[in-house]
Amino acid sequence: MSSTYVPRLRKRYAEEIVPALMKKFNYTSVMQVPRLEKICLNQGVNGATSDKKLVDVAVQEMTSIAGQKAVAAMSRKAISNFKLRENMPIASRVTLRSENMYEFLDRFISVSLPRVRDFKGINNKGFDGRGNYTMGVKEQIIFPEMEIDKVTKINGMDITFVTSANTDEEAMALLTALGMPFKK
Repeated sequence: MSSTYVPRLRKRYAEEIVPALMKKFNYTSVMQVPRLEKICLNQGVNGATSDKKLVDVAVQEMTSIAGQKAVAAMSRKAISNFKLRENMPIASRVTLRSENMYEFLDRFISVSLPRVRDFKGINNKGFDGRGNYTMGVKEQIIFPEMEIDKVTKINGMDITFVTSANTDEEAMALLTALGMPFKK
């Protein structure tokens, strides 16, 4: 990518959202304004213990969705009831930062969320008390990068938005300003 390219959401954040949040929360410095630090996507793979190829497919799908290489997440413990051994691939995950993060968020808000069936807004109960928000997506096929004909299994995923906000109220204001459609 060229050094002059700036994602439109990052530009909007700098030009419109920062001054609005400074005014709303009476910040004295621009550095106090909460910002999005990273977006983590995580997809647990059901049946990964019996079929190793499922994780490879999940990693490939996650890579195309995120636009960045995903990795397989390994199990930490062995659980005999689930036929799970230590260091066995059971999930795929990817962490997005800077340009990739803003590009993903832009695509997610403007293209993917409207494709969710019976969409009435995202739940506002996913905040953790420290300014981070986690939400679940039931189907990976809402992303335009997924070719529905090639999808063998419908998987959901968790998406975590990590912000520098200290409170849930500040994080909610930031995410709403960025365009996240929360339920009223």
